[in-house]
Amino acid sequence: MNRFQGKIVLVTGGNRNTGLSIVKKFCDEGAKVYMCGSSTASTQKGSDILASWGCKNITSIPCDVSDIEQVKNMFDIIEKDAGRLDILVNNAAHQGIGKPFTEMDPSYLMEVLGVNVRGGFQVTQQAVNRFFLKQKERGVVVFLSSNTAMRAIRNRTAYCASKGAINSMVKALALDLGPLGIRVNACAPGYIYTERWDVLPEETKQRRRLNCPLRHEATGMDIANVVAFLASEDSANMTGEIITCDAGCSCQHMPEDTDF
Repeated sequence: MNRFQGKIVLVTGGNRNTGLSIVKKFCDEGAKVYMCGSSTASTQKGSDILASWGCKNITSIPCDVSDIEQVKNMFDIIEKDAGRLDILVNNAAHQGIGKPFTEMDPSYLMEVLGVNVRGGFQVTQQAVNRFFLKQKERGVVVFLSSNTAMRAIRNRTAYCASKGAINSMVKALALDLGPLGIRVNACAPGYIYTERWDVLPEETKQRRRLNCPLRHEATGMDIANVVAFLASEDSANMTGEIITCDAGCSCQHMPEDTDF
């Protein structure tokens, strides 16, 4: 398929893990892709990986999406270089790991929300005001949420709260922007195989997989395929939707070894 031939796409957090797969998916289907990471080093590392995969027509821009001045600078570059934007994928995320609620300083909550919620808001606002509202073909926005917005996990209060906020923001934006011709949807993954899995004991991996009725976690490309669907004309009559891709985790009451 070549659904995105000639399209201009921005993928935040496109420099690692699932973001790399999302960038590759759009490149493989003909898009010109801009991607960012939160630092110069991490952005360059992602760019090098994509180049090793044979991905072309990519521009990498360091940008911490929680910093509005860096966000504006990123859009200045896109505006000067491409002059338009067709698709925005809000993938950048703070994982909020290692801070149990009883030990969490409120500033840490704001740090996580700053990337996951304020960052997504700021990038979307720039995309809408600078490009989408000025173009005959209005743009499409896809957020990366999480099934933890609906079924919380332990010791990740800040992360779960941020993903719940994203789900609500997606629906609110869909209402506000739908009459203007702009669609906003989200993909909510569960377990995804990332570099963090590489250091897990094998028994931990297998126990996690027991939580999945399909018995395997998502690959980055599994998620990228859902994102591409939501960004394409295949979903032209959809907005305000949260599409879950979690190997069936959310459909069960509890895993079978505890379901008595």
